[in-house]
Amino acid sequence: MSKIYVLVLLFGVLLSGCSKNENTLTRAEKNAGWELLFDGKTLQGWRDYNGTRLTGPWEVEDGTIKAEGHGSDASGYIVTDKQYENFILTWDWKISKGGNSGMLYHVVEGAQFPVPYVTGPEYQLVDDVNFPEPLEEWQKCGADYAMYLPDKSKLNVKPAGQWNNSKIVFDNGHVEYWMNGVKTLEFEAWSDEWFAKKNNGKWKNDPEYGLSPSGVICLQDHGYPAWFRNIKIKKLPSRKETVSLFNGHDLKNWIIYGTEKWYVQNNLLVCESGPDKGYGYLATKQYFRDFDLSVDFKQISNGNSGVFFRSTINGTKVSGWQVEVAPKGDDTGGVYESYGRGWLHQIPDEEENILKPGDWNTMRIRVVGPEVKTWLNEHEMTHLSDSLIERGNGRIALQIHDGGGIKVLWKNLILKRL
Repeated sequence: MSKIYVLVLLFGVLLSGCSKNENTLTRAEKNAGWELLFDGKTLQGWRDYNGTRLTGPWEVEDGTIKAEGHGSDASGYIVTDKQYENFILTWDWKISKGGNSGMLYHVVEGAQFPVPYVTGPEYQLVDDVNFPEPLEEWQKCGADYAMYLPDKSKLNVKPAGQWNNSKIVFDNGHVEYWMNGVKTLEFEAWSDEWFAKKNNGKWKNDPEYGLSPSGVICLQDHGYPAWFRNIKIKKLPSRKETVSLFNGHDLKNWIIYGTEKWYVQNNLLVCESGPDKGYGYLATKQYFRDFDLSVDFKQISNGNSGVFFRSTINGTKVSGWQVEVAPKGDDTGGVYESYGRGWLHQIPDEEENILKPGDWNTMRIRVVGPEVKTWLNEHEMTHLSDSLIERGNGRIALQIHDGGGIKVLWKNLILKRL
């Protein structure tokens, strides 16, 4: 064998040893539970935000997902088919000179949300140096957009046109952002500090921003070319905790919508019609997706109320699903879709006697994926499976119906996350 051939062979071995297989998982990664979100060849598993298929402006180019740069503030978003809750998400990215893009997560879809950033937090990706307009600190690269700033002393971003690696860790509300192997930002979602930032900044008029503990992953085309590769995610376990939604003293962790009355009296939660005799809601600050909820209620007068789940609220307009609480004969324990298909399940006449008017009743509601079960005083009232409910996400909310004359007492709101 000639010396030249040996040298060529050795050089080839060295080159192959240095090469990196992009958009693949090692055996160790597979065993650890990592999942590829991009196969390097197709955009399978991705679609338009609020859509059912992919229409652009995205393409696969040389083993990358490329944002072509035709998107705008109101368009150009693609999302994963799957939803994710707790995870480690890592990806490589590079951006064009003066470019702007982002990685969003926990995005909630729906007609009431025209753009993903009104629900999903964003890891900001932007060319700070060459961006054509002045940037606020909360708009710069590596920020939790419009919320938290990275530690600049730890932030090392490579210039436009060069590859960077970023990572998001979301672990039951504990959040970390990483840039090129260094942790640059850390915070607790849904803490008092988090809510103060949300309610006094850019998101003060976007009531659903950042509340969801799960949702789709989203890439942004903000009018500039950008490239993504090696997008990998590893699911983390969720805490299966039991929480009391009402502390018996005040309305902490609840939000009032409308002008009807919500107050605490004798350790009971009271809802009562006000002078406007309109719809009113008391909603949890946080979202709850899969859960088993037990609540006691007593109808003092009229009693036309309800328990909404996986619902979002705009003023006094609720999008989601309601477990009915109503006077005898009006389907207590049935399920109604607000601003949608209407009744999904009504209660047979022979089961209306299960409700105890003027006395305490116990409602149990179990929601897992597409399945909803309800029980009234330990008697099963509803059992249904629905694909639209499976896609839903949102808060739990108590209702006062319009018309006036309503007063209902509530206690023992105990929820188990599933």
